[in-house]
Amino acid sequence: MARAWLDQDPDPVTRSELERLIEADDAELADCFAGRLHFGTAGLRGPLGPGPNRMNRVVVLQSAAGLARYLTEHFAPGCSVVIGYDARHNSDVFAHDTASIMQGAGVRAFVLPRPLPTPVLAFAIRHLGASAGVMVTASHNPPQDNGYKVYLEDGCQIVPPVDEQIASMIDSVASSMRVDELPTNDDWQTLDESIVNSYAERALEILGPDEVGRRADVVSVITPMHGVGGRLLEQLLSDAGFAPGVRVDTQFDPDPNFSTVAFPNPEEPGAMDLALTMAERVRPDVIVANDPDADRCAIGVPTPDGAHRMLSGDEVGYALGWWASRRDSSRGTLAQSLVSGGMLKAIADSSMLDYQQTLTGFKWIGRIPTLRFGYEEALGYCVDPETVRDKDGITAALAVVDLIAELKAESRSMLDLLDDLAREHGLYATRQVSLRVADLSTIRNIMESLRSQPPATVGKREVEAIVDLQQGTDLPPTDGLVLTLAAQGRIIVRPSGTEPKIKAYLQVVVEVGSNIDDARETAERQLDDLADDVGQWFSG
Repeated sequence: MARAWLDQDPDPVTRSELERLIEADDAELADCFAGRLHFGTAGLRGPLGPGPNRMNRVVVLQSAAGLARYLTEHFAPGCSVVIGYDARHNSDVFAHDTASIMQGAGVRAFVLPRPLPTPVLAFAIRHLGASAGVMVTASHNPPQDNGYKVYLEDGCQIVPPVDEQIASMIDSVASSMRVDELPTNDDWQTLDESIVNSYAERALEILGPDEVGRRADVVSVITPMHGVGGRLLEQLLSDAGFAPGVRVDTQFDPDPNFSTVAFPNPEEPGAMDLALTMAERVRPDVIVANDPDADRCAIGVPTPDGAHRMLSGDEVGYALGWWASRRDSSRGTLAQSLVSGGMLKAIADSSMLDYQQTLTGFKWIGRIPTLRFGYEEALGYCVDPETVRDKDGITAALAVVDLIAELKAESRSMLDLLDDLAREHGLYATRQVSLRVADLSTIRNIMESLRSQPPATVGKREVEAIVDLQQGTDLPPTDGLVLTLAAQGRIIVRPSGTEPKIKAYLQVVVEVGSNIDDARETAERQLDDLADDVGQWFSG
């Protein structure tokens, strides 16, 4: 099998690597051919290398051909696809291979003009009226990875059963044809900068004009985490009237090796150290970090003692939910993923807005027809669903910085707003506990253990109910457990959909009395108790 793969591989790098592995005949060769990368609702994602169990040109050519078959069978003649890519290793090659296959299959292919954020691709699908979109990115995965996201004409990532149908067609291509036998055509079109300009114009429209000049006083520190969002965000902040952003220079230019961070994810320990160090010197009003494909956004703010701290995804979600609730008087829906904190529902209820909870992922959130704002705690926010029905770290950053400008003009801070929301709705405190594994069977064993021997208490709280999300609720079945605890506690445990991790999402709700600092200390102690027990589940 390895020899047959080698014979059709057009990439000299992976050919050379495969030749070395064949000669060595070691365990890595077996793993490269242990199966195929799974194509699911998140598309493909995995380490670069030869063989069907890695990301490489053969796998991408097969996947593009399978997707092309799906598009030609399900859309009218003249269907089209927009293709975007980030700055990871081989992203441009995979994008151009996809365009060539699409064009050869009779699907009109449009390629974004350069490495750009994922939300620009999601915008372009609807802006151009395309049948589908492909984004070559592994988001915030380690540098050795790449990936392949698929969207349909609504600008949302695919959901079942579409993923299974496309996967079946990919398998059919892989089993019946060599990639050098697939029809190709290089007459695809590279889009010009007007598509980026259209995205930028719309991003500024959601803010509106700064009629009183309050934005010029807001100073930001910005880092794209070695990704592709830095210059676009910098331009938009300037065009909106904010003070020039202060770059974290060593992380500003795209770098596929992500040389200053262990993992290019703002949530990971240490990832924000350089930005926080810059903030100590600059004393900005806000720190803004995007992940490498800029569909996620992390926010840091000053604290009363003069330091800065990063807000949780839930804290930013609560603030943006409140921001969105005041934008107009029409009805709409505030939505969030199941694992996110519970305050958004209280904000929706108090604003006479609809509320909806979905499974994790904007493939679900983005499909809500009346969506006004949606978020998930993993730093994903949709603030402009009319044009980008996906998480968008660029427009979310603009919205947050604009909100901070409004608060600063009132001599208030983001922390003041969060305190006010806690006083009104209760203090919803959340935390995530996760375990990264080398062997995926570890995750399966933990989930099986929790199902077969569920805990009676967690963090000194009685477990009042357990819902197995695989059994089907009012949401589509998924691998996860929801533990409802006494005194408004909650834990949700699920495997990550994009990384070799198992995650637990903890929540406690504390009523705020006369002293909010006391309430926050109480909440942290309660979360500590829950986290201690969850850590034992994961380690034992």
